[in-house]
Amino acid sequence: MNKKLIEKIMIFTAVVAVLSMFAFFLWDVMVPLFRMELNNDVDGARALLESRGAAGGAAVSLIEALQMVVIFIPAEFIQVSSGLSYPFYIAFVLCDLGVCLGASMIFLLVRTFRFGTDKSRKSAEQIERISADSGERGVQMLMYLLFITPIIPFGAICYYGSGTRIRYRRYIFTVATGVIPSIITSNVIGSAAKAFLMNAVPLWLLVLIIILMAGLLFVLLWLFLDKIYFKGRDGTPESATAFVGIKLASLWRRHCQRLTVDNEKLRGLEPPFVVLCNHESFYDFYYVIELLRGYTPAYVINHHVLSAPVFRRIYKKAGAIPKKMFYPDTAGVKILRTLKKGYPVVVFPEGRLSPDGRGSAIVEDAAALYKRAGAPIVLANIRGAYFSCPKWRGSFYRSDVSISAVRVITADELRAMSADELSRAIGDSMTYNESESPVNRYRVKNPAKGLDTLIYRCADCGALYTVRARGRELHCESCGSSHILADDYLFDGGAMSIPDLYDRVKELERAELGSLDLTAEVEVTVYSDKKPYRTKQRGVCSLDRERFTYRSDSESFSIDTAKIPALAFSCGKEFELYHNGLQYYFYPVGDRRQVIRWSIVIDLLREERIAHGKE
Repeated sequence: MNKKLIEKIMIFTAVVAVLSMFAFFLWDVMVPLFRMELNNDVDGARALLESRGAAGGAAVSLIEALQMVVIFIPAEFIQVSSGLSYPFYIAFVLCDLGVCLGASMIFLLVRTFRFGTDKSRKSAEQIERISADSGERGVQMLMYLLFITPIIPFGAICYYGSGTRIRYRRYIFTVATGVIPSIITSNVIGSAAKAFLMNAVPLWLLVLIIILMAGLLFVLLWLFLDKIYFKGRDGTPESATAFVGIKLASLWRRHCQRLTVDNEKLRGLEPPFVVLCNHESFYDFYYVIELLRGYTPAYVINHHVLSAPVFRRIYKKAGAIPKKMFYPDTAGVKILRTLKKGYPVVVFPEGRLSPDGRGSAIVEDAAALYKRAGAPIVLANIRGAYFSCPKWRGSFYRSDVSISAVRVITADELRAMSADELSRAIGDSMTYNESESPVNRYRVKNPAKGLDTLIYRCADCGALYTVRARGRELHCESCGSSHILADDYLFDGGAMSIPDLYDRVKELERAELGSLDLTAEVEVTVYSDKKPYRTKQRGVCSLDRERFTYRSDSESFSIDTAKIPALAFSCGKEFELYHNGLQYYFYPVGDRRQVIRWSIVIDLLREERIAHGKE
């Protein structure tokens, strides 16, 4: 007979047997309670339990036990109902007894018959991925941790614990004490709701109590993670901060994307190693999280996120590696140290989001650094993410996205490669064009919104800042030309793409490099690693072929363009660079669509230097 069928029959038999024992005096309580739970009728459940006295109390414990065994039934309903129906101390004891009864049934079924439900097995696999200690104490600590979290049902945790070598005495003690915070929270909320219904507590106080209870659980969870479970790992990718951050990111993004992950080439790969991935969208960090399930990598991040002290502390505790974009710093040394400690390191070598859905030039070549590290290199590729949230559009579109490990360069292969060969291999893996074979269709009213902050110049007549994005149309107010966008983000029936228009704009700028003279009045925000970490100014910046210059009432400086390999920017907002360790954000006072023009011109000057062998 099919094993899954046997398991279902055994679970069904166990549930029916227990139900039968109580049916003769609990039938008129349990069946109505289940119906009320399905309808989320808390008031009806409260009235029923209060009217049945001891039988109602027994029903609370029994239903709590059954919800442990059949883990897809949530336990919060009966806990809140008991808090509404009985004094706090009685409700607490009834719920805890029910949890212990259900945990004992699970322990007996798993240890005697060696089975679990499909859901319990999937939950156990999820638990195993975050387990760091297979010993009895490690199992106990992990169970305590999971009981505090709202992510995994109590029953699934008990199925996991029962399947380990933990002794029953320690197991049941862990269950009985581990569920206390959750039961207290649910019962207090139930008691507060009862007081509210009796007009003894105002609505604002009820809401405040619920928020405080949720906050208490979070504080308990954090203290447990930071001080006990992840003790000694602060400042590493295995810290409590990194663990919680990854969990929150997964919960936040999991249902927003249709994500396909291919990590077949990672099988058997032991850390440390370096992951190099293309950079299409702001959410690329989440896709890499999913690719590296089972690993604890450190991420190289934009140094600017450390500007605020609170984020500086969070990322430091999580073991992140800050990098000043297109500016020499000590990030390379930190990467080597992290690899030496045995952690994978994730790098987006393009350094900035793709503006047009194609691979950007790798400005800061770190091939020599990777060869020095000697760790295997994973070349990863994201596809389908660009149009879901490009840097020129603020809104997010649900998309089919895939991420795959396309190649693993082993340590032996790495030693045999020259730095130039490695650079070419990395560059080839970053070569893509999302407009060539679009996989998504976006049937929205205004797909071109924001695109005029990227295509700021008419590709037909060359006029500056005359293009307007309206609905599906890019329209030039100077020459009247229009390009219509289809659902797949191709123009004019597939004859043209965003990269095509972007290249036309670049060629118009290239033709004017000989007489280059850009000037803009700007509002400036200056960030420093020292306190105060932010100051504001107003001044004028200018750019010619030789140098970038900034002047304000408080300071002035010039930087040779040869020392500016690229400009990071936000479409329609600002462009940024570092000088003497300070980070300057320039916000043009005039038409802010010009920010990408400054970035394009810097890119063209670098291309020119490369073509003449000067870089």
